[in-house]
Amino acid sequence: MGVRGLTTFVEENKPLLQDVKFRDSRLVIDGCSLYYSLYFNHRLDLLHGGDYDAFACLLNQFFSALSECNIQPYVVLDGGCDPSDKKFPTLCQRLLSKIREADKLSHGRGGSVLPILAKNVFIEVLIQRGVPLVQCLFEADWEIACLAHQWKCPVLSNDSDFYVFDLPGGFLPLNSFHWPNLKGKASQRYISAQRYTTNALCRRFGGMNCDLLPLFAVLAGNDYDCPKDVEALLLRLDAGAFGRGGARGWSRSSRIERHLLWLSSFSCAAQALEEVSRLMKEVTGASKGKRREQDGGLSSQLWAGMQAYHVASESSLDRWFSVQVPPGGSTSTPSVLPERLLLAAAQGLLDPTVVDVVVLRRALLFPQVENSKLASSHHCARSIRQAVYGILLQGGQVVQTQDMRVDENISRGRRGGRGRGGRGLRGGHTADGMTLNTEQSVNVAVGAAQVRVSRVQMFVEEYDRLNLDLKKNQVEARTPRTPIHLDSISQTSAAVRLGVLLEVLGTKETALAAVPLHLRLAAAVTAFWMREAKPKPSLSHLQALVLGLMYGELSWNILPGTSYYPVPQLGWAAEQRVLERLDGLRVRPGSRPGLNVGALHCFSQWQACFCSASWLNQLLLLPMPEPHLSRLFSGTLVHGIVGYLEGQAAESLVAGSSLSQRIYSTLMEAVRSGSSRNHRSSSARRGGKRGRGQGRKERGGKGGMEGISNRFSLLMSEEV
Repeated sequence: MGVRGLTTFVEENKPLLQDVKFRDSRLVIDGCSLYYSLYFNHRLDLLHGGDYDAFACLLNQFFSALSECNIQPYVVLDGGCDPSDKKFPTLCQRLLSKIREADKLSHGRGGSVLPILAKNVFIEVLIQRGVPLVQCLFEADWEIACLAHQWKCPVLSNDSDFYVFDLPGGFLPLNSFHWPNLKGKASQRYISAQRYTTNALCRRFGGMNCDLLPLFAVLAGNDYDCPKDVEALLLRLDAGAFGRGGARGWSRSSRIERHLLWLSSFSCAAQALEEVSRLMKEVTGASKGKRREQDGGLSSQLWAGMQAYHVASESSLDRWFSVQVPPGGSTSTPSVLPERLLLAAAQGLLDPTVVDVVVLRRALLFPQVENSKLASSHHCARSIRQAVYGILLQGGQVVQTQDMRVDENISRGRRGGRGRGGRGLRGGHTADGMTLNTEQSVNVAVGAAQVRVSRVQMFVEEYDRLNLDLKKNQVEARTPRTPIHLDSISQTSAAVRLGVLLEVLGTKETALAAVPLHLRLAAAVTAFWMREAKPKPSLSHLQALVLGLMYGELSWNILPGTSYYPVPQLGWAAEQRVLERLDGLRVRPGSRPGLNVGALHCFSQWQACFCSASWLNQLLLLPMPEPHLSRLFSGTLVHGIVGYLEGQAAESLVAGSSLSQRIYSTLMEAVRSGSSRNHRSSSARRGGKRGRGQGRKERGGKGGMEGISNRFSLLMSEEV
């Protein structure tokens, strides 16, 4: 998550950055840093849900530039949340901040919220281009540093943690990596960049021992490693070691310089740690016994934080890029998922949220630009996620017996009435943190013994938007009707896995029969969205979305050598005119009228549905082909089409092209057939059959906003 203020400090001290002509090299890329930087720095759409086609084009340009300079990229992506949970408060703060920024964007004010499918597009482009990539099980910074250290090549990122790691090949900050403007002759192309090394920083401070930098990073505070009492120590250092007047008036970069100057007076990290402990005793003024306790606790905290910056001589990622051995997680979670799913996760073909659900029983739902007065757009896709949680957590029957000898005879028992004490397990937590509740409990007579069978409910903590706050919801995990087990998914037939996916999406295979294979998931998701989205999408919303899907199909098919459909008799001239007609409807920056918030919320719900359906499809090992996301949705296009349809017929946009008309009508018919109410998903149907008073309910007090003053208080509200 970076060292606060360090990037500014380095940028203000130009001698720390060496100008280089970068070419003919391996390059380890911090994938998350790259796609965030590219999307935001090139002013791609933020208001209308994202322009994924433009983003894919930009990504292709970036990797083409690397190829021209004979640079071999290796992309490393973050995985799930840190199992230690030390970063969780910071993650919550950032989610809350993004919720507020998304609301500002919806009102025409500034903000930066990444469209939720941007990472999927990034991975799609990497796979299409054959760029080596790996998605770590958890956070990737340390893995990136170890790989670059072993290979002695640079790291490309914007994360200030890489100013601390010992990297023989150096660190190339993305902000000074001028890839759009290649220089040099055709055979000697290079990218102008700036390289940073820890040796340069240590020379700046009188030959300081580089082993002191991890301690500096922890003391400077990287949002989670710095102990609470250290802030008091830093104030003491500012006031005492660096002259009178304290920290008041100092900028963060000047404070960083003063702390580095102080650390440079020590020969090694152990000596500095000893002095830090001594100063902390003076700062806290604790009793002698208490001081010894604090001393040991502080030293261990600081030492643990420093270990995150000590690179290993060999990297597990080297084995991945050579022989495809998936990088493991922490020793406490050696078998997070079955081997086949671990491989899919490493390939970027399984969303990290799946790992979070298994390890932490938690899912963070990232905000979108939408109507913040309505329910979160993720709400309409809840039943899909419940199926994902059900498969991952394997809910079912828990059997408790009073006589273990009767277990083998349970199948011959007969159901009895509910006896005294037959309420079974009460709500609570198991030893591994699983939330439990009892939906039904019955007594089963087996011979002379009574066996109590309880149906156990399991829950996942979802963190999602409620108005402009972040709320924790307890969401029930529900297994699909078709039995499928996590440990045997890879041995389950494709037909069964497809059946589970269609069951959850509430669509029959016959409804999709006329749709090309690569568009069937999009069509099934669109049908699900038509049933579940609230407010219900209008006909113009549906037509605009389907025309956007058709646009993506045409724009890909008219490229040489890529056609899925037979080439029309007169070539692609008619289809080209349709594309130009649709392109002309795109919403341009500063165009009038203003943002259509109703359409914005509607299409955000579609993206949320597609995101959750993609998790399920990936978990089931792709019974439906993954569609090309860059061809599925373009926010400025579908919003422009909605505006056009206020006074015109959708058919006028495909006039003159029989292929365009065929694609459009096929998709519309599939969605209409699949969106009828008798196609509702199994999870939604089961939820609707609950008895009175057993539906949606609030747990843990009054709920709502009454009496809440803490900005994170909604995190403590739990919803079933």
